[in-house]
Amino acid sequence: MSTGTLPAAPAPAALAARPPANAGHAGRWWSYRQLQGAAIAGILFALGFLGQVSGILPAPLPIAFYLLSMPFGGYWWVREGWKELLEPEIGIEALMAVATIGSAALGAWEEAAFLVFLYGAAEAVESLTVARTRSAIRSLLDLAPKEARVLRDGTETMVPATALVPGDTFLVRPGESLATDGTVRSGTSSVDESAVTGESVPVDKQPGDQVFAGTINRQGALTIEATKSFADNTLSSIIHLVEVAQKQKGRAQRFISQFSKRYSPAVLIGAALLAIIPILLGGDPSFWITRAITVVVAAAPCALVMSTPVAMAAGIGSAGRHGVLIKGGIHLENLGRIAVVAIDKTGTLTHGRPVVTDVVPLDGVDRWHVLGSAAAVERYSEHPLARAITAAASVDGGSVPEATDFAALTGFGATARVGGRVVHVGSPELFADLGERPSAAIVAQLDEFRAAGKTALLVGEHDGDTTDPSRRPRIVGLLGIRDQIRPNAVAAIQALHDLGIKRVVMLSGDHPQTARAIAQELGIDDVRAGLRPEDKVAAIQELERQYGAVAMIGDGVNDAPALAAATVGMAMGAAGTDAAINAADIALMADDLEKAAYALQMGRKARLITRQNIVFAILLLSVTIPSAAVGLFSIAVAVTIHEGGELIAVANGLRAARV
Repeated sequence: MSTGTLPAAPAPAALAARPPANAGHAGRWWSYRQLQGAAIAGILFALGFLGQVSGILPAPLPIAFYLLSMPFGGYWWVREGWKELLEPEIGIEALMAVATIGSAALGAWEEAAFLVFLYGAAEAVESLTVARTRSAIRSLLDLAPKEARVLRDGTETMVPATALVPGDTFLVRPGESLATDGTVRSGTSSVDESAVTGESVPVDKQPGDQVFAGTINRQGALTIEATKSFADNTLSSIIHLVEVAQKQKGRAQRFISQFSKRYSPAVLIGAALLAIIPILLGGDPSFWITRAITVVVAAAPCALVMSTPVAMAAGIGSAGRHGVLIKGGIHLENLGRIAVVAIDKTGTLTHGRPVVTDVVPLDGVDRWHVLGSAAAVERYSEHPLARAITAAASVDGGSVPEATDFAALTGFGATARVGGRVVHVGSPELFADLGERPSAAIVAQLDEFRAAGKTALLVGEHDGDTTDPSRRPRIVGLLGIRDQIRPNAVAAIQALHDLGIKRVVMLSGDHPQTARAIAQELGIDDVRAGLRPEDKVAAIQELERQYGAVAMIGDGVNDAPALAAATVGMAMGAAGTDAAINAADIALMADDLEKAAYALQMGRKARLITRQNIVFAILLLSVTIPSAAVGLFSIAVAVTIHEGGELIAVANGLRAARV
């Protein structure tokens, strides 16, 4: 059983420089050299065995066929066993080599050849299985074109995709895929991003939007400025991260690896004692050596060693193809035991972009008077609420008047002269300072806004000098502004509840009343608001003490302390953002909160399959070892049971890819 045969994951640049590994056999199992060797070994063994039992071949020839079959079936795993012995370390390959040599020494050539053939075939199937999971990820590189249509001095020039550098401008026509990451400079279209983000619906793109390598342009032509080289683009980063993750072991896998290192020498010592002691007491050497070799074969823990790596590799690979980067077996394991999910509000449950939801005119003015006046003042402000107001005025299509004498009132609002009026836009506290007390009707409207999780701004005006403190502004309208909830947030929270998550908790730095209103709308169990970054960390630690393992979902770097403190940190919307990918254990490439439930399902299934395989492997060993020790079956039967158990563990592990 090979546990160290997988090559180290290359850097993205290396991925770009050569075709995907195993490209020659990823889709055609018969072209895989290990399987070819096992097949030839099987044919030679069959010829020798049939010639022997039928009597067609004279006595030496069947043995010749058995001997010829052994290099073909044993080349790969014997080489691995030799490396182990040089380390020095006694692994499963060493056990099987001892069993083969012992069988041959006793003259049991057919059993030695049978062992080499079956073990070689099982090893080849296992190796091909893992190679295919890797090849499926690395084949993503094929989605990116080999050439790009670069615009230089107004002329289109075809260049290799690997030659693109940040700052190059390239053209992508309808139906073509993108060679590297970039920013749209001109044109509008919809782009299929499923290969990178797992988002099944094409995403509309316009100037200023980010696009990724390997995605497919659907309608209009796009002119794109490259922001990354081919070797460093998002697609290459995904492949690199997944390959590195598949090599990182979880707790169960590390334990089994350590167990195997101690177990294998113990098996050899036990088998040696089983042979030596009876022989010293006068027993038949041939009989007891055969029994000892049978024990060695039966005790090889291949199914146990394979109980976790195939499931982990299959789960991580499948998740990567669906836009969920799991950065190691330990994190996939931890996903399977999550009891509580904590979620940041702004940018995760909401878009992080406030919009005007209500315009309430007062005192006989019309709606545009309120919105246009507020937009005229806020045009000069960089505050997110100011941008929401100017965006709303732009959508309304009215002509926003010019403003002069703009002044920002930090923490309260802003003021400016609009035509012959002085307009104030700000919080109720601003107007209280200006001496204008809202009426009972305005207070009721403000309370209604707050109960709905909205930020309330008042718009007031007066004629005269802005420096005249005696002029109180007359309130002419109210604006309700709220960060919009993501369209699928309700479904995402429901999916977490359907999984049996004990608590879904919102962690927010926002006003408690606003946070509670949004949490109630989404069906969230618990709200902790007004939190600073260190408060979020403390909340994670408290939830972990109270309920168990906690997953934290945030939108990247801003939530980094909480993501690091959680059992599993998930960064959402990480596509194209290196910092966000590096900040968490799990990177959800799309702005799709429902991917969190998918990741948790993947973790639970992988964990369940790993446990099933471990229990199966231990039960198998507990039956085969004593049965072999008391002589209930031969070496050939032991080999068949042993390899059959390994293949069952591999097949069961592959189910982790299907969620």
